[in-house]
Amino acid sequence: MASSPAAARADSPLWKVVGASLIGTTIEWYDYFLYGTAAALVFGKLFFPNSDPLTGTLLSFLTYAIGFAARPLGALVFGHFGDRIGRKKLLVVSLLLMGGSTTLIGLLPTYHQIGAAAPVLLTALRLVQGFALGGEWGGAVLLVSEHGDRRRRGFWASWPQGGAPAGNLLAAGVLSLLTTVQSDATFLDWGWRVPFLLSAVLVAVGLWIRLAVDESPLFKEALARSEARKATRQEAEQPPLVAVLKHHWREVLVAMGARMAENISYYVMTTFVLAYAVTQVHLPKQTALNAVLIASAIQFALIPVFGALSDRVGRKPVYLVGAVGVGAWAFVFFGLVDTRSFGSLLLAVTVGLVFHSAMYAPQAAFFSELFATRMRYSGASIGAQFASVAAGAPAPLIATALLKDYGSSTPIAVYVAIAAVITVLAVLCARETRGSDLAEDEEESGAQAAATGARAPAEDVSLTKPSTA
Repeated sequence: MASSPAAARADSPLWKVVGASLIGTTIEWYDYFLYGTAAALVFGKLFFPNSDPLTGTLLSFLTYAIGFAARPLGALVFGHFGDRIGRKKLLVVSLLLMGGSTTLIGLLPTYHQIGAAAPVLLTALRLVQGFALGGEWGGAVLLVSEHGDRRRRGFWASWPQGGAPAGNLLAAGVLSLLTTVQSDATFLDWGWRVPFLLSAVLVAVGLWIRLAVDESPLFKEALARSEARKATRQEAEQPPLVAVLKHHWREVLVAMGARMAENISYYVMTTFVLAYAVTQVHLPKQTALNAVLIASAIQFALIPVFGALSDRVGRKPVYLVGAVGVGAWAFVFFGLVDTRSFGSLLLAVTVGLVFHSAMYAPQAAFFSELFATRMRYSGASIGAQFASVAAGAPAPLIATALLKDYGSSTPIAVYVAIAAVITVLAVLCARETRGSDLAEDEEESGAQAAATGARAPAEDVSLTKPSTA
């Protein structure tokens, strides 16, 4: 018989689970953002040296975008096995894959050394990064969401989200330090490799911490109930992906729509802005990196604040403020960057990330509460990562192409605003999930909903097929 939630949650203190998830996601996002930052600053020169600077940056961002193509595959694979055998095991695998591929990027020969094979190998390793990250996000936020209680779920689940700005902060900080102590020639020669090789050390630390936490108690209970039902009724269990698409396709679409403004705005305001500030506005690399560095530190502090706010007023109101805000701010953003003032650049990025935080912080709890336990890893990951192909993947690429074609930042601002409209519509179509009971038995609650004629909440759908008896 499954243990009670209270007993199960006593296995690993919540602070320990939160710490393990935060450190793991920070390392994975460090690896991922390190690539994006390097793509904006040096990869064009190292791997596409025969192109003009803007075209080289465009090609560099293309390899950056290709990594997103592997994220849905990672979501499918990790989601399937995460819903079958548990969250913790898959999170260990994702950390190893991400760290290994990032370390190998630091060892890659450049175009001048092996020719066209260099960008091919770079792209292949970027695909491995994308595959790993596609499985990381869902498992990390679910591990915290399923350990915590419904009253403060938004606050606790937002901490793994802090891994994104923390990883960006770490990546930008290491690169900023290197560009400070090295000349441009030295950094371009070998200095850029140091932060990639540093990933091996960070992964070792992350694994040590992540292996120390227990599996999600709600998953263990749901698995025990599922096994008991199969044993007594001989029911065949549907694959998580089939169950998600059958019972939760609306929630998947909501999650995808909700990700559009959040994903696009983030990569425009933290990754593309580096290339824009250096190549278009002619600011020093150090100035651009420092602005992103400081803004990321502020965002890290704000994410749990917005997560806690979503526990008080609801996931939807907080998310909508962020979406509307980022759509409007996009038109102010580039005007501030164009002033060539560090203060204005810092203000532009910081305010943009404040609005982004209002979407990103409640997202973990919001998406977790949309799906049932035994399909939650698949549902949350599919919704989040399939959207990233259309949103974050091409964002720096589209922004660079728009700048190249029009010679103006206004079309880029319009692009961000359109994404904000899509997100607003998606969130308005969603139900409010604050206070949902993730531990509710799927079969019993589904029967209650059927008896009352009400629509079953997200947690009410079982993975098992109805008995034909």
